[in-house]
Amino acid sequence: MNIMYRLPLQFHMDPLGLIFATVTLVVFLCAGVYSLEYMKDGRNLKSYSVFYMLAMLTELMMCAAANLVTFYMCFELLTVTAVPLVVHDRTKESKSAALKYLFFSMFGAYMALFGIYNLSVYADTLSFRIGGSISADVWDVNKGILLVSAFMLITGFSVKAGMWPMHAWLTAAHPVAPAPASAVLSACIVNAGVLGILRGLWYVTGTEHLGGTWVQTVFMILTLITIFMGSMLAYREPLMKKRLAYSTVSQMSYILFGLAVSLGTGEPSSITGASDALTGSILHVMAHAAIKGTLFLVAGAAIHYMGAEREEDMRGLGSRMPVTMICYTIASLGLIGIPPTGGFISKWYLATGALAMDIPVFSVLGPAVLLVSALLTAGYLLKPAVLAFFPGAEYRETHGDIARTEPGPLMTIPIATLTLISLLLGIYPEPVLALIRQIFIG
Repeated sequence: MNIMYRLPLQFHMDPLGLIFATVTLVVFLCAGVYSLEYMKDGRNLKSYSVFYMLAMLTELMMCAAANLVTFYMCFELLTVTAVPLVVHDRTKESKSAALKYLFFSMFGAYMALFGIYNLSVYADTLSFRIGGSISADVWDVNKGILLVSAFMLITGFSVKAGMWPMHAWLTAAHPVAPAPASAVLSACIVNAGVLGILRGLWYVTGTEHLGGTWVQTVFMILTLITIFMGSMLAYREPLMKKRLAYSTVSQMSYILFGLAVSLGTGEPSSITGASDALTGSILHVMAHAAIKGTLFLVAGAAIHYMGAEREEDMRGLGSRMPVTMICYTIASLGLIGIPPTGGFISKWYLATGALAMDIPVFSVLGPAVLLVSALLTAGYLLKPAVLAFFPGAEYRETHGDIARTEPGPLMTIPIATLTLISLLLGIYPEPVLALIRQIFIG
């Protein structure tokens, strides 16, 4: 009998699951506190609160899944619980975005299910075991179908992470969702795709037979296209929440590129590069969650209090909302990769890992795309900060003395907390780096 039908629902929180669960708890808690002020006069608050808590619980269950079947069921349930967060305002745009999110997620889930079903035929077990549970002999005989199955897992789960060409749901959903919902979508829910790839490849198929194959090549091509495309579209987008959504598309593929590099080349000389890239990917999961959570919450505060939806609307906000805009600036520097933020450490490991891999073309093209993307990120994130703190003489003459309109503590404290976390990941990264190395290297 196929093991897929015999495998019960199982939960076990291992170190990798604990990392993703901690990210989920911190961001959901901060965005939840923020919601108390942001949503206090909003409609449909009870339904929002219920589905917000259900989405958090579902993602925590997914982090604690002990086998691929349990993980997949929680992965699907996460889609269902997140849809009401997108459609919260009940507008035509939010309903359209929610349907797009649902359809894209279902398509990705079907692709992943195809891969899981095939793996259930050849794997000793679908329970998570570091190094995988498919023997070398089985790989040698069935390499073709196993590579296809691995690729289906990658493409299916990466839909949730916003990889091109299945990224459009993300840029449709984020601008219409409430700001705290956008924060958890961008900082947490997209991580479900990353965790799915890690669980499927590192804990079921094993990565030893994937390095140097067409699966790795196509995976790297798709991630590099997404990194550049997302950054370029973000640079051209005037609406701040949509700009941040395009930024998420790009930054999540930083993580996926690191995972692609981490598959190695099948040669012993690739081990150092693979471990560096994998370390950078998981660290960037944490850094990106803190940074993008900050940016979306700041954007929500600017819209909520000042109606500042576009880049030009940010002009002069530095004197109106100084604490909020300082947090925005620090988070922006982190996403660009400027020390001493966590974004600098994670991107350093990603770049050095790619260079050390000695993969023809990609060992040069990968770091080059990361560099160009960082420059574009500086362009689309720092310009609003410059407008906020240096609005120009004409603006000062027109507006004169400007009263401060800082958000209340229920919004300010979560923003400051996530900003501080992004800094601490850069100043004290060693405990996190040691934990990552212990999980995958021993």
